[in-house]
Amino acid sequence: MEEKQILCVGLVVLDIINVVDKYPEEDTDSRCLSQRWQRGGNASNSCTVLSLLGARCAFMGSLAPGHAADFVLDDLRRYSVDLRYTVSQTTGSVPISTVIINEASGSRTILHAHRNLPDVSAMDFEKVDLTRFKWIHIEGRNASEQVKMLQRIEQHNARQPPEQVIRVSVEVEKPRQELFQLFGYGDVVFVSKDVAKHLGFRSAVEALKGLYNRVRKGAVLVCAWAEEGADALGPDGRLLHSDAFPPPQVVDTLGAGDTFNASVIFSLSQGKSMQEALKFGCQVAGKKCGLQGFDGIV
Repeated sequence: MEEKQILCVGLVVLDIINVVDKYPEEDTDSRCLSQRWQRGGNASNSCTVLSLLGARCAFMGSLAPGHAADFVLDDLRRYSVDLRYTVSQTTGSVPISTVIINEASGSRTILHAHRNLPDVSAMDFEKVDLTRFKWIHIEGRNASEQVKMLQRIEQHNARQPPEQVIRVSVEVEKPRQELFQLFGYGDVVFVSKDVAKHLGFRSAVEALKGLYNRVRKGAVLVCAWAEEGADALGPDGRLLHSDAFPPPQVVDTLGAGDTFNASVIFSLSQGKSMQEALKFGCQVAGKKCGLQGFDGIV
C-alpha cells in the first residue's frame, strides 16, 4: 500500500531576495551582493523541508496564471511535491515578497505584496481525498474558512479506526485576532514568538502557560523563540525544552520557522516523542540559518 502523505495548506509566494553586506540606510543607493528568486510562503516552505527530509508531501494553496505562478509550480515539482490540490484562481496574482537579507547578521526584512489572491476555501477543501493523508498542517490565514476544514477532518477522524486517524497541526503566526480561534483545533499548535509578544508574553514558557487553556484537550502547544530554542507543553503539564543549535555563522534566517515546524511534524509523523521532535526541529532550523535557501539542510 502506498505510504500516506503530509498535506500543507496555506500560502505560496514568490520571494525576490536581495542579499546585502549591511542593511541599507533610507534614501541611499547601494549594491546587492546577490539577488535571487525563491519560492516562499510558510506552507510552501514547509513542503520543501518535508521533501528534503524524505517525506511524501502535498501542497494546497491558491495560484493565479502568470510568470510568478509558473516559477513557483516548477520549483514545487523540483522537490516532488504533489500539486493535485492547488487551486487556480481567476482573480488576483501570486503574491510577491521583496526580502532584504543582511549577511552580517542573517536578519531578514520582508515587504509583502498580497495582490488580491483569494485564499483556499472550505469548498475547495471538500474536494480533498482525506484518506490520502496521515498528517494535515494548516497555516493560519482565512481562519473562518479553515475552521470548517478542520471540522471536516474531525468528522472524518471520528469514523476511522485509530491507526487511520489523521494527525493535525495548526500554525498561528500572525498577530491577528481572527486567527486566535484556530488555537482550539489540532493535535499540535505552533504559536509564533510574534503572536506571543503581541499577547504580552515575554518568553516561550510564559506564552505556553498563558495560552495552553485555549488548545483542545490532549493537544500540544509549541513555541519557538529564535536563538533561545523552543518549548512545548502537553496534556501531562510537563514543560519540554530544546536549546537552539546555531550555525557557526548565521547567514539567512528566512524560512527558519517553517523549517522548524516541518521538522517537528516530520519527526512526530515518524513516531518520535515530542522531546525528540523539538530537538530535531531546532537542529534542522539551526542548520538552515547557516545556509542561503534550504538545499543542504540534510
